Amino acid sequence: MGEPCDADRLRVIIPVGGQALRLRPLTAEVSKAVIRLLNRPIVEIAMANLARQGVKNFIFGVKGYVNYKSLFDYFGDGRGFSSYYAIEPRVHIKYQPRVDDVGNADSVRINMDYYDITDPVVGVQGDNIFDVDIKELIKFHEQKDAVMTIGVTAVDDVSEYGVAKLDNDMRVMGFVEKPKKEEAPSNLINTGVYFLSPKIRDIFQEEQVKSMIKAGRLDFGLDFIPYLLKRDYPIYAYPIRGQWYDIGSPNKYLETMQKLLKVEEPWLPKGNRIEAGASVWVQGESMESLKRAREIEEKIRTGKIKVEGSVLIGRHCSIGDNVYIKDSSIDNYTIIGDGSVIENSAIMDRVFIGKAAEIRDSIVGRHAEILSSETAQTKIMGVSVIADDVRVGEGVNLIATKIYPHETIPPKRIMVEEVV
Repeated sequence: MGEPCDADRLRVIIPVGGQALRLRPLTAEVSKAVIRLLNRPIVEIAMANLARQGVKNFIFGVKGYVNYKSLFDYFGDGRGFSSYYAIEPRVHIKYQPRVDDVGNADSVRINMDYYDITDPVVGVQGDNIFDVDIKELIKFHEQKDAVMTIGVTAVDDVSEYGVAKLDNDMRVMGFVEKPKKEEAPSNLINTGVYFLSPKIRDIFQEEQVKSMIKAGRLDFGLDFIPYLLKRDYPIYAYPIRGQWYDIGSPNKYLETMQKLLKVEEPWLPKGNRIEAGASVWVQGESMESLKRAREIEEKIRTGKIKVEGSVLIGRHCSIGDNVYIKDSSIDNYTIIGDGSVIENSAIMDRVFIGKAAEIRDSIVGRHAEILSSETAQTKIMGVSVIADDVRVGEGVNLIATKIYPHETIPPKRIMVEEVV
């Protein structure tokens, strides 16, 4: 066993590659890692949790123009992130060199080599949110003298995941992919959180691993973990006791939003509660945004805006009278017209929603325009997904429909399970 590791020595590598097809059309022009959730990029939520536990070094394993541009333009070198979360000394963020990887494990290999990393590495997925006690994870990994420790979590429905087969000491004996519940060896699934010993760097140089890279694929779940198991390297499973969320599809996105709206964590600041005990937050720090927030709070208290369940309202929002909002997130600079209904939905920033619109169980992307009136009411429902910069005409009905960026939907059109 090597020298004990502290959190500030860790390198967190976040592979972000591919096109995230299951999250289309939200990811048509933007990396999945920066899709906004609770008014911030998805990847930032997990990063903030780790940074507040002392992690100082993050590397984005970016592949392709969209992923690189989205992440670099938002995070830069980490100074703004550090300032926002008041982290000192500051966090450092680096990026994969312009070398395309052939899988998430290969991304880790490339970055360990390029940045000459000889400290332990945590590999995480860019579209997962998790709450893990990093010191406990380090302690577990070192006690087991593991080459790799895999974060696992218990779920009721194992049929969509790789399920861990373990011995009595939590050593991983294998994974069963997407088993039926009655055939699963456990209810513990692979979360995509990997704690890697520095020895992994040497294993990446083994001939069979090089052959997999040459053949065009080195994925943790499909290739690298099975290889380590076959060679009898010590791999252990660490049960994540905190929250873990998979945001791989619009349904999963909305499920995660609902759950996160109901939890309170120091790494997940939502803003100012309207009143003690209420699950309604209105964000704002500047003089101008606080003025807007107070106007919204007053409307809620006087019943001009009706709010039920858990609701997050961002900065500089304008919400009309007789609006009903339930279990939803409204992002910054959004305008909502009189008499509209927002239920179980995510409205991203700078969206305009006209009068009497109904949006239920759906996602509306950034800078979208949803025109509506009392005489031509627009309805969006059934896990419809409206991408960025879309214009929807008055009187349109969308049910389980996906609209790609920059499209215009003519007035009074009815669309069911369509893709535009």
